Order: sequence, then C-alpha cells, then structure tokens
Amino acid sequence: MTVRTTLATRSGSSISGGMHKALLTPLCALLLLAGCTNLAPGYDRPAAPVPAALDNAATVADASAATYAPLGWDAVVQSGQLRDVITLALQNNRDLRSAALAIERAQAQYGVSRADRLPSVGGTAQGNRTRTAADLTTAGRSQIGEQYSAQLGITSYELDFFGRVRNLNEAALQEVLRVTDNQRSVQLSLVAEVTSAWLNLAADQARLELAKETLRSREASYSLTERTHRLGGTSGLVLAQNQTTVDSARADVAAFTSQVARDRNALQLLVGSPVPATLLPAVQPAPPVPVAAQVPDERRSARVTQAAAPVPMLRESALQLLAVPAQIPSSVLLTRPDVMAAERSLQATYANIGAARAAFFPSISLTASVGTASTELSGLFGSGNLLWSFVPQIRLPIFDGGRNQANLDVAQANQRIALTQYEKVIQTAFREAADALAERATLTDRITAQTSLLAATERVYALSEARFKAGADNYLTVLDAQRSLYAAQQTLLSLQLAEQTNRITLYKVLGGG
Repeated sequence: MTVRTTLATRSGSSISGGMHKALLTPLCALLLLAGCTNLAPGYDRPAAPVPAALDNAATVADASAATYAPLGWDAVVQSGQLRDVITLALQNNRDLRSAALAIERAQAQYGVSRADRLPSVGGTAQGNRTRTAADLTTAGRSQIGEQYSAQLGITSYELDFFGRVRNLNEAALQEVLRVTDNQRSVQLSLVAEVTSAWLNLAADQARLELAKETLRSREASYSLTERTHRLGGTSGLVLAQNQTTVDSARADVAAFTSQVARDRNALQLLVGSPVPATLLPAVQPAPPVPVAAQVPDERRSARVTQAAAPVPMLRESALQLLAVPAQIPSSVLLTRPDVMAAERSLQATYANIGAARAAFFPSISLTASVGTASTELSGLFGSGNLLWSFVPQIRLPIFDGGRNQANLDVAQANQRIALTQYEKVIQTAFREAADALAERATLTDRITAQTSLLAATERVYALSEARFKAGADNYLTVLDAQRSLYAAQQTLLSLQLAEQTNRITLYKVLGGG
C-alpha cells in the first residue's frame, strides 16, 4: 500500500501564525506516526552447516600459533618484485575497476531509495495575463485580466505507516554492502591470482632453465658419442638412443619457452598493464654441467654421458608461511568477503518480505497546498491573499486478483533461495579451507621425500654410468637413469611451486586480512 503525501504550496504573501499552525500540526503528527510498524521478519544469522572447527594437521610447524591472526597481503608477500606487481594490478585490473564502479552505482540507487522516505520540496511562480473579447463580456467591451501566484510545495511523499518504503530502503542498503563485500572478494581473488601467475611464471622459467641446461649437456654428450661411433667404439644403436635424449630435451625447451610466454601474457592480463621486466621473477640459473670424455678401447664401447643438472630455484621465498593453529573455528570463514556478500543478499530478502507484507495494508496519501494569489503582481504578497488546502486520501486493497499474495510468495521464495545459496557459499568456503590445510600438512613431507628421491636418482645415474663405462651394463640403463633423474628434478620444481601456491591459497580461503 502506498501512502503519498503531496504538499503543493500556492503561495500567499503573509501567512498567519494560526493558519501556519493549523496546516503543520497535523502534518508533523502524521510524519511522526509514519514508520512505526515494521512487517519484515526478524533476522538471525543462520547456523553454519559445517563442522565447528577446521583441523590443521600441520601442528608441528604451527605449534607457536594459539589463534589464527589474519595478515594483509603486503605482510604475506615477501618478494619486493611481487609486491610491486600486485600494486600495479590493484591499480589497473579491469575486474576490480568494474567492482568499484558497481559500488558507485549501488550507492546512487540507495540514494534514490532513501529519498523516497523524505518529502520532495519544490517551488514555482506563475503569471497569467489574458484578453477577453468584447462579445464575451457583460460590459460589451474587451477586458484584460491578470492573475499571479507563487507556490511552495511538498510532493510525492509517502506516509510509511507499515514500513514499505523503509524496507525497500533497507534492501537497497544491503545491496550497497553486498557489492562492497563483492569488491573486497574480487580484490582478494586478484591478489591470489596475480601471485599464482607470478609463481607459475617463476616455476616455468626454472623448468625452462633446467631443460636448456639438460639440452646443452646432452648435445655435448651426443657430440662425443658420435665421434666415438665414427672411431668404431660404440654401436649405431647407442648413438640412436642418445639422439632420443637430445630430441626429448629439445622438445621440452620449445614447450617451456612457449609456456613462459603464455605465463607472461596471463600475468599482464591480470595486472591490466604491461609488467616491467624488472618486476618479473628472477630465477637462479643452474651452473654449467661438466661433460667428461673417455677414450674407447677395443674391449668395450665407451660412452660419455652428462652429469646431473642442478635444479634452478627462486632466489628467495616469495611468500611468508601463515601461522595457523591446530584448530581454527569455522566462524573465521564468516569474515570471508564472499560469505559476507551472500549474507547481505539474504538480509535484503527479509526486507523485501516486509515490503511485500505492507502491500496488504491501507495506503495514505496527502495532498496539501498553501500559497497566495492576486490579480496584481504588486499585491501578490499582500494581506488577505492566503489560500491553502489539505486533502488526505486513503486507499484500501479489496481485490487485486491475488497480486499481493503472489508478490509475497515470490519474496519468501527468494528468501529461501538466498538462504540455500548462503549455506552453499559457507560449505564451499569450508571445503576450500580444509583442502588447503590438508595439502599444507603433507607438502613439507612430500618435498623432503622428493629431495631424497632426487639425491637417490642422482646416485643411480652415477652408478649406471660407471657400470656402463666398466662394460658391466648396457646404455639403455643409463638412458633410463637419465630420464628418471630429469623427471625427479621437474617433480621437485612442481612441488616447490605447489608449496608456494598453497601459502597464497591458504591466505585467500581464510578470508585474507
């Protein structure tokens, strides 16, 4: 039900105190009565449909952390280069810019809704001068008439007895808060995505460096093997087998070169502007791999093979390891921006239910005017020219074909949908956090095991090479050891990337700082 108050003021020059009071007293009383009733259901935050706590299996590393203390992204990110890249992204990323503009739009819409709770004041002045034909006058001669008026009015005002306008205003406010939380969520995701893209670029650069060094050593080894083959010291099969290792390394170099270029493009898209070369991740190149030659003798074919290429590494740890206690209350997830945005949407549906319920009740509109009028401009504000009117109107809903009930049903259905979506967002947040903690609990052990495996693979490679040179084994064993060593090096790089990525993922899924 709509309650409209229209106050059009037809102006009078001098308004007496009695008339002034007679008009304003009932109006003020109605303004005070408006909004006394709110038909929206009371809001209580729903219970989270997840366990009460997140278990952190990595208790040894976090033994000093009694409670979880969120950190800002600039405290989590240790690399100065990466910090500068994130700062560039926060300034130029188009998704973040769109989210900020959405806040401006929601604030403007809220301003429109808030204005509906207040009367609109307007003033007009009008003059009218007409000539009447002689045949139309009783005196038989033409006449010129004048009329002047001044108006001051309050229009389009609704007396909100049942909270319809107030609840619509509340829904608009929740939308402002929702898009604000959404902007924070976009920013949090952007920081995590830029960090992951930067780390992926660093890891692929390290893989490329490893592949290049492996190719150089294998090419040198192949060159010596080819010379040995020409001297009859080794078979064509050994030479062909050695060629496969060279071609495989060359293919990896091409693949990682392409991947590094794609990583740079992805990073630039996220940042929203070109990224200076000085801000790209720095990789410590592997030192040159020595190649030892051995002169073949007549009893066995000698073979020159490559030494193990060291694994390139980032020069520093890019991210700080978050201190997480053994158990984190699930309530921490309620501060995630996406969870808060979902709750804002839920709260808005409660307000919309209140507005839909108000439509079942009477609406009151007021039309009031006060002003002066005169046939002479000079007498417009003279005494005795005051005129005013006060016309209240009530509208009762009797039959609307079920429209109001249908609108209420829609509002209640939207509330149930928003509740389901809110619970789903919380469940998703819980799973993301639990997955990140579970991965973190094993990453250190996996890296330790992989490092040990790499060392063992290097020993296997060295022993197989020595056995081949001694004539105790064939070259196929050496090739298998080479491939295993190269795969172990690549796996270690992947685990190092996963460990760094897990840190920023954990920062994101726990809601940032």
